[in-house]
Order: sequence, then structure tokens, then C-alpha cells
Amino acid sequence: MLKIRLKRLGAKKNPTYRIIVINSTTKREGRPVQELGHYNPKTKVMQLDLTTAQDWVKKGAQPTDTVKFLMANCNPDGTLNYKKKETVKLSKKAQAKKEAEEKAAAEAAAKAAEEAVAE
Repeated sequence: MLKIRLKRLGAKKNPTYRIIVINSTTKREGRPVQELGHYNPKTKVMQLDLTTAQDWVKKGAQPTDTVKFLMANCNPDGTLNYKKKETVKLSKKAQAKKEAEEKAAAEAAAKAAEEAVAE
């Protein structure tokens, strides 16, 4: 059975991967049937021959979960469609300070609304 999976390259703690078609019984760094592209998870740079990958899937090759995700989030030109998360994680102190500010602002708005109604 053929698999579409990642072949690890690069230095220690600095991985880069090649996206390859390979026999499922072959070791991870074994000789591939075909190389489809490359992926760097640190910089989020990817180049994939999407049409060839889809042809291999039609022929019966099984993509791994990671490769399936990369193929699903791939632009038609083969680059990764990566969207950076917009949420910022705050420390507990910063969260408490933000909640206190929001609570104070809500109380001030409520007080202003009461004064407007009283007039």
C-alpha cells in the first residue's frame, strides 16, 4: 500500500520535511516513489504539487493525517494557506486587570444611563 507522508530532514530541533509517496512498509527516510514537495513547520513555508498529490490519492495512496491537513489548507499554487491567530494569551494578573477595567467601565456606563433617565 502506498502512503503520502512526511520525510524528516534538517538539524536537531530544526525539522524540515519533504512530502513523499512511499510504500507503507518502508522506513521513514527510505527511498520514495515520488517527491511531491517540502514543508517547514517553523516558518510555515510549504511548496506542494497539489495536482500530482490528488492523482496519487485517486490511484489509492493513503495520506497521513498531517499531509491530509496540509493538502486541505493548500492554495492552488501549492503554498500553505496559513492564518496567524489573532488572540493574545494574557497572564493571570493581566486577565484580572482587564476584567477589573471592563467591570469599572460597565459600572460607569450604567451610572451614566441612570443619571440620564433621572433627568
